Amino acid sequence: VEDEPTLLETLEYNLTHRGYQVCTAADGPTALEVARQEQPNLIVLDVMLPGLDGFEVCRVLRPEMNVPILMLTARDEEVDKVVGLEVGADDYMTKPFSMRELLARIKALLRRVRLDREEMAAESKEARPEQLTFGNLMLDLTRCEVLRDGEPLHLKPKEYELLVFLARNRGIVLSRDLILERVWGWDYGGGSRTVDVHVRWLREKIEPDPGQPTRIITVRGVGYRFEG
Repeated sequence: VEDEPTLLETLEYNLTHRGYQVCTAADGPTALEVARQEQPNLIVLDVMLPGLDGFEVCRVLRPEMNVPILMLTARDEEVDKVVGLEVGADDYMTKPFSMRELLARIKALLRRVRLDREEMAAESKEARPEQLTFGNLMLDLTRCEVLRDGEPLHLKPKEYELLVFLARNRGIVLSRDLILERVWGWDYGGGSRTVDVHVRWLREKIEPDPGQPTRIITVRGVGYRFEG
């Protein structure tokens, strides 16, 4: 949503070029109409708009849809940023801005939404018991211990955390990004390859045949699923 034609065209071109489907509006009332009709995954919203300003558009849309909103403004006033966040914006950029940074922030916001949805799905299972048993494998969550055929396994801390997270969400396909976020945290600097390495180590300890895993199943192109 941008009332400056040249910038609107530039934004649309760059986003479309990177594979996004883009709907545009050049004023506040049209923005509300398009958002309600198209139900977008993310809104890039200029503050200074004819009809209704961006703050009012954000204030109206926020109760109607849980969509990330990134606000743009030509003013670098702290009060504008505060107001934008208070009315429901998720991020804020001041003009002029780097197109590369804008695209990176859009990607990060969309990734956060996807992770939140995956996390909600993963945590919608039944209340978590203190022990999880899968055949000859038992996880004692109270003692932070894993037993195989009654014998304790010597797992590294992250191996244990990874196994517990997979086991608690058995049957659910978990992406590498979600696993990385839930086990290693947002501030972890490594990549998703870390997940693959730890899965391989776990398989060597819990699978009857690590080369033909039956508990931690690879879902090609996505991540892993734990089978109980």
